[in-house]
Amino acid sequence: METSPVLALVGNPNAGKSSLFNQLTGLRQKTGNFPGVTMDKKSGTASLTPQLEATVVDLPGVYSIYPKSPDEQIVTDILANPAHPDYPDVAVVVLDASNLRRNLLLFTQVMDLRVPVVLVLNMLDVARQQQQEVNAVRLSMRLGIPVVRVNARTGDGMDLLKKAIIQQLEEPVLSETLFFDPQTDPVLAESVHGEQVGLLEETKQRYNLTNNYLALQYVIQHDGFTFLNRPQREGLDELIAKYEFSEPAFQVRETIRRYELISGVVTDAVTDSRPVGQSTWSQRIDRVLLHPIWGYVIFTLILLLVFQAIFSWATPLVDAIDEGVAWLNGSLKDGLPDGPLTDLLTDGVLAGIGSILVFVPPIGLLFLLISLLEESGYMSRVMVLMDRIMRKFGLNGRSVVPLISGAACAVPAIMATRAIGSRRDRLITILVTPLMSCSARLPIYTILIALVVPDRRVLGLFNMQGLALMSLYLLGLVSALAAAWVFKKILKTKERSLFVMELPTFKWPRWNHVGLTVWESVRSFVWEAGRVILAISIVLWVLGSYGPGTQMDDAETQVRSSMVGKPSDQIENAIAAQRLESSYAGHFGHFIEPAIKPLGYDWKIGVALLASFAAREVFVGTMSTIYSLGAGDTGDDTTIRQRLKAERNPDTGGPMYTPAVAWSLLVFYVFAMMCMSTIATTYRETKGWTWPMVQLGYMSVLAYASALITYLVLR
Repeated sequence: METSPVLALVGNPNAGKSSLFNQLTGLRQKTGNFPGVTMDKKSGTASLTPQLEATVVDLPGVYSIYPKSPDEQIVTDILANPAHPDYPDVAVVVLDASNLRRNLLLFTQVMDLRVPVVLVLNMLDVARQQQQEVNAVRLSMRLGIPVVRVNARTGDGMDLLKKAIIQQLEEPVLSETLFFDPQTDPVLAESVHGEQVGLLEETKQRYNLTNNYLALQYVIQHDGFTFLNRPQREGLDELIAKYEFSEPAFQVRETIRRYELISGVVTDAVTDSRPVGQSTWSQRIDRVLLHPIWGYVIFTLILLLVFQAIFSWATPLVDAIDEGVAWLNGSLKDGLPDGPLTDLLTDGVLAGIGSILVFVPPIGLLFLLISLLEESGYMSRVMVLMDRIMRKFGLNGRSVVPLISGAACAVPAIMATRAIGSRRDRLITILVTPLMSCSARLPIYTILIALVVPDRRVLGLFNMQGLALMSLYLLGLVSALAAAWVFKKILKTKERSLFVMELPTFKWPRWNHVGLTVWESVRSFVWEAGRVILAISIVLWVLGSYGPGTQMDDAETQVRSSMVGKPSDQIENAIAAQRLESSYAGHFGHFIEPAIKPLGYDWKIGVALLASFAAREVFVGTMSTIYSLGAGDTGDDTTIRQRLKAERNPDTGGPMYTPAVAWSLLVFYVFAMMCMSTIATTYRETKGWTWPMVQLGYMSVLAYASALITYLVLR
């Protein structure tokens, strides 16, 4: 037994594989890439005994080992290659006990690859609700491998599972015969042109294989196997031509034959006492949720409640953090000696940290609500429901997952498009996903909406700020669909797009999994985005505190001489503003100001716009730093929102952030790419710079034009 064995979790989508992964690994998880492939890999460490830890790899969910998308190809690419770094010492195949017949198809294929396996019967409680009882002992005897009953939601049966894994590691138990031996297929058994060896035997001899079913996968899937070189693939193509082998026809025959054999196993192991034709309670609920009218009404109401909750529940926490940071900033300035280090700490570091922490509540709440919808099984219904609309715009139901995921972050959302089988649909989804408002935009939305939208209720129920937030998210969705329709007309193809989705049963959310999701999301924002925000805040403090030559000192002298006799607070504010304008940041802002002046923006907003190209959420941190530098002594104990509200327009003398300017900024950030990570991800997924540049170009033009129209209409 290896000192650090590899366990691979394999299973159908919605079988509970991810839940089992969380039970085995807890918080000891990490995300990376599969070796040699830019595909996300979720792995973790599980303690099998106090002395033995195993690496657990959560493989993508698949219905069979014949892939329909790039992420599904990974499963067979690993299981067919013992030299792969993630090749499992034991494959833990998770089955939905309430749908055993379909789940056993994948299991029998994995078993026939001669990988040591442990079969995990999950969701037995759901099977009982459907009046089905699964006899694990009979199932184990029929298949000849270990079978364990678990509840991945509660953790029941985990000790038995670990014991079964250890036994398989110490003395692997394999079925004596293949569940389905392709050599028994009548077509493969026939000789072609008098050949005596046969396709499988010749493949085994050429590639040094001993397993008929693995040899068959070499024949069928060699084009997708990364471990085969070009001459090896060409050799298999020659064998296919020599024996006139039809891959699609054989897959159909194999599937039919496997289900015939599985039927006998299920009949022997499962007792079903359900009345014929009786609907489950999930099916009865689906009649409403998937209704062509009420389904969309319910979905809209759920979205409305989500955005109402973000403002209603998160606002008190946001205000408390904002005021706490402002109080700490003022206290430090009062208690520490004047000088550059104090200014760096308060106006640079603390201003940056405050702009990070202040948005933890709304982001955490957004991920909490999305996680609850996913855990309950409702998101799968949304995919089916939206498929009817998506097809009109050149997409399909599977595009819903990336689009909804885009509300969290466009980077993993774009990577999630790998589950889309159609190349055109996948490309279109990649190009339009950044139009969905991600969590990085949420800090900008909340701060600007709070400035110009009254905190009042409509009809005594709906908060106006929540409605404004929802309108921005809906604008992003509508724009994404419109852009998809345009790309559909441009990218012509004869490829057919198919959408098949299994609806999981409704279930109560697993609060530990919800908590883990929220924690990972908030930690990612604070650590990943926060580092960028803090670094840029410090850089901006330097650029805003120093200027070329003696220009900043000259500006201060000029202000003092022109404001003799004025109140000291007015003089200090004027000096701070003039010094900032004479700094490196001020010169840079004035350089780009002519380009953004038509949108109603000044040079300070221009600096924040350019800084946010690294990450959108940097905008608020940049504004906080700039206005801290330009606030003078009276601004030390004010919040970010108060500083923005107090900013004056130098041309009109009125508020800088009028409804026209604020809404112009909001619309600009709905459409603007402004995220280097997203551009890099698009480059990686499309394998070139053409489509990232198309994406950046059309979104930048759309953002500028829409912001200009919004400002001209509202000013």
